[in-house]
Amino acid sequence: MYLFVVNKNSGNGRGFRVWTKISKILDKRNILYQHIFTESADQAHTLLMEKLSAPITWKAVGVVGGDGTINSLLPALRDSGVPLAVFPSGSGNDTARGFHIPMKTSAALEVMLGGLPKAADLISISGQSALTALAVGFDAEVAHNVNNSLYKKFCNAFGLGRMAYVIGVFHTLITFRPAPLTVECDGVTHTYSSAWLTAVNNVISYGGGLAICPQAITDDGFLDICIVHDCSRIQLLMLFPTLLYGGHTRLPFVTMLRGKNISVHSSLPRMALGDGEHLTSTPLTAAADPGVMQVMCPHPG
Repeated sequence: MYLFVVNKNSGNGRGFRVWTKISKILDKRNILYQHIFTESADQAHTLLMEKLSAPITWKAVGVVGGDGTINSLLPALRDSGVPLAVFPSGSGNDTARGFHIPMKTSAALEVMLGGLPKAADLISISGQSALTALAVGFDAEVAHNVNNSLYKKFCNAFGLGRMAYVIGVFHTLITFRPAPLTVECDGVTHTYSSAWLTAVNNVISYGGGLAICPQAITDDGFLDICIVHDCSRIQLLMLFPTLLYGGHTRLPFVTMLRGKNISVHSSLPRMALGDGEHLTSTPLTAAADPGVMQVMCPHPG
């Protein structure tokens, strides 16, 4: 039996349209399934916990929604042994990118039905978790502004989720101030006099496909960290096009780190978002949580 958690409102209604396609294929192929409709993170978590506690052997839990919907279900799925299957229907869809899930609904369904379950790490942040990335500073403010904007809905309506983040960069650049930052990674302290952002990643991209940590591996037990510091607003703006292909890692004002445990301290309080959802603020600590998730992935090759 397969279980689906459907956020009908994700992607400005795309979640419901994706679910309609999935259910038609499942019914046509006589595949047994149950589904849950959800409108909030708390509701999704509660309903999934109830389903997972039932005496049913679930082959996988398909999540029809964005990265935020998936994030709300991590506590229930962690250590459950039931694989997560991703059906991208949000704005960023970086979970799908990180695990090479097709954006086409029918192809994503084939991954759920016939793919391979793969162990995946989580990012643990003060009792909370993220699967893709923890954004601290400027990038978190961008995501926060995008999530609370009218232009996100407009971009989603036209299938331009990534464009919402581009607009968000310009929006946030007007008011954000860089500040001194200290990052401790596996016991080694790194100090920056003027930092813009710290991205702690488990997958390559965030923000709708920006390859912030191009060396990240989802099951290696390490966190990949990108710190952007000591640059002007113009330099920061010029950095973002290079994030599309990972070229920023060669810039002198970008520092890349890898480690299992990290702490971030800023002289100004900084918002921290995990999988695009507001989790905490600085100062904060994060750690790799190795192999506690199972994610359905395509067959290699």
